[in-house]
Amino acid sequence: MSRSLIGDYIDSFRNPGFWTYSTWLELVTKYRRSRLGLFWALCPAVIYMFGVGGFFGHLQGHEPGMFIPHLGIGYVVFRLITISLSECTTTLPGHSSFILDGRVRLTDYILRVVAKAMFYFVMALPAIVVALVISSTFRWEGLLIAIPCFFLVLLNIGWMGAIVAVLGARLQDVHELIGSILMFAFLFTPIIWFASQAPVGTVRGTIARINPLYHMVESVRAPLLGEPIANSTFLYLALMLLGGWLVASIVYRRYARFVPVWV
Repeated sequence: MSRSLIGDYIDSFRNPGFWTYSTWLELVTKYRRSRLGLFWALCPAVIYMFGVGGFFGHLQGHEPGMFIPHLGIGYVVFRLITISLSECTTTLPGHSSFILDGRVRLTDYILRVVAKAMFYFVMALPAIVVALVISSTFRWEGLLIAIPCFFLVLLNIGWMGAIVAVLGARLQDVHELIGSILMFAFLFTPIIWFASQAPVGTVRGTIARINPLYHMVESVRAPLLGEPIANSTFLYLALMLLGGWLVASIVYRRYARFVPVWV
């Protein structure tokens, strides 16, 4: 029997017990064994923002108060996307016992991955707040644009996660492929460099703006740091959202029923 991606997502949000509780249980058991506990969830963001950010900012001649917030916000948004997509490729085979037992609403497992990625995003927020405090360009009113854009990013993660999860259930190599693509995409996403360094109309600017992660990161970060968002970014995200959900719905309806056989 074919399944509806949007219908399954709606059912998952109406019945969140499985994916919320299992995510919470995994995180609790993981950090309870550590003496420093949840500090380890905050540590990567702090090191990356103030360690790597300070180093690369000095290396490129940028002011820390300008470069650290730029890198910090870009890093946590990029990390949210990459954790979600990378782990979605293995989440269905990893829950094969549940699927074979009859729990075939696959969106539960996708949301479990996204919820875990959101946990790390939330844990990084204190470091983001510090970075914004030292920023000379931070704009409070930018939250009015950044927050809706962040939800737009999550909606895009929703359809991308569904596609790579189904593909990952069929082909084990998808995990390695997605990991390699994301590593390559990091270089073309304005995290350790500024978007102004790849201006529109140049070859490098065109290549960078083909990258969907470029627009997903910029849409959240730019308004917070008082930078304009190009109209092309909004158009890109809107087309990606509509086209992506259409493709993901077709893939899910066609192939989701085969997942119990594949895993």
